[in-house]
Amino acid sequence: MTTIFFIIHGEPASKANSRKLVTIKGRPAFIKSEKARKYVKQFEEQCPQMGDSMFIDDVEVEMTVFYASRRPDLDESVILDCMQGFIYKNDRQVKRKIITWGLDKKNPRSEITVRLMGQSEAVS
Repeated sequence: MTTIFFIIHGEPASKANSRKLVTIKGRPAFIKSEKARKYVKQFEEQCPQMGDSMFIDDVEVEMTVFYASRRPDLDESVILDCMQGFIYKNDRQVKRKIITWGLDKKNPRSEITVRLMGQSEAVS
């Protein structure tokens, strides 16, 4: 497979704002916020599992992230992290990104295309 397209419903948490300081065994630690943990779970439930067809070479990712309001900053990093182990082995394989911010108050989602580098579809 050289290209996969899929949709993940739900609004991703911004990775920059998705950490929370807690104390574990008397030591401070940063963990993912509840919103980020919920999104990761939602993502894993919806993400296609490519198994043996998982991308192992460099890829490009094109996505539109539709938010429920104008407030969130565009941040695809949580989505790229979530695709590890499902779509590709490691997000270091992503060598090109085309990320677009969208607004859909009733249906926040991410529309994602991942393709092998150099496999862009011809436009007629």
